Amino acid sequence: MVGAGCDLLITIGGASVGDLDLVRGVLDTEGFDADFHRVAMRPGKPLLFGHLGAMPVLGLPGNPVSAWVTALLFACPAVGRMLGLDPPGMVAEAAVSGVDLPANDDRRDHLRATLRQNTVGEYVASVLPGQDSAMIRTLAAADCLVIRPPSAPPVRAGERISVLRLGSTAADI
Repeated sequence: MVGAGCDLLITIGGASVGDLDLVRGVLDTEGFDADFHRVAMRPGKPLLFGHLGAMPVLGLPGNPVSAWVTALLFACPAVGRMLGLDPPGMVAEAAVSGVDLPANDDRRDHLRATLRQNTVGEYVASVLPGQDSAMIRTLAAADCLVIRPPSAPPVRAGERISVLRLGSTAADI
């Protein structure tokens, strides 16, 4: 069986539904029981989770930024929970937006951004240009992710937003 003896099987790439995305098909031939296959988030929509017998399986997307963000938000907390860490995931923090942001669609966005403190001590997050899931340079320049809930209204610079800091937790991936 695929991954026999593993506590958790994590795959990267091939989790979407294109002709060259073969992970789901291979897992299905082994008796894979899918809990979900796609999530309403960007980047990272083609996320796959289920079980091969008792073994959990997490299929991360193949685009570099999508793989990194889903590893940060799903794989790291899963491993943390398996290790008994509390809390196993990241905690969102308040900041103000450094730029105007348009209304969001029906997916939760995780926008790469830079974080700085203004003169009154507030954290200001400025979303970087180039948010495509293949844009590794934007990820390398980011020190936080701005979280945009599904169907969020537009945000003007200076308004409150939520961010996930990319500190030592991110560097450990």
